[in-house]
Amino acid sequence: MAITDKIYVKNHQQLASQLETSIPKGAFKGATLDILFQGEGLEKLDDATRDRVLDFAQDFLDCDCDNNPYCGCPERKFMQYLLELRAQGLGPDAIVDVMSDDYMLYAYPGDVLSFLDDAVRTLEAAEGLARVDGKSEKRDEIRRVKRELAK
Repeated sequence: MAITDKIYVKNHQQLASQLETSIPKGAFKGATLDILFQGEGLEKLDDATRDRVLDFAQDFLDCDCDNNPYCGCPERKFMQYLLELRAQGLGPDAIVDVMSDDYMLYAYPGDVLSFLDDAVRTLEAAEGLARVDGKSEKRDEIRRVKRELAK
């Protein structure tokens, strides 16, 4: 299960009430993406909520793919966002706090920790492959990124 399956809309009931429609709790579920992508009803949201929803749409749903928002780009962009927060030295609890402040999203810190651990393990495998292939520059780059995440 991908980390984006474990990212939830904070104050889900309040948001659904303001939109006057039912939406799933999952931030990356199809119905949630449809509401955000199409932007219908966003004028019903209070200013602070609307700003965060629009920030989310701009930061994660903006791509030129034919299947947008079902192309996988929103999920990849969000995972990159989480990795960047970790590279800044934030731990799982702080990452959850930041994504809550930035986009009104939440996750369990244990799920974020598991995602980060999986990312480090994937980088370890990529580092080994680069070493076997004799690509020392790539190996060194992967090692540097892995160290940033593992701090």
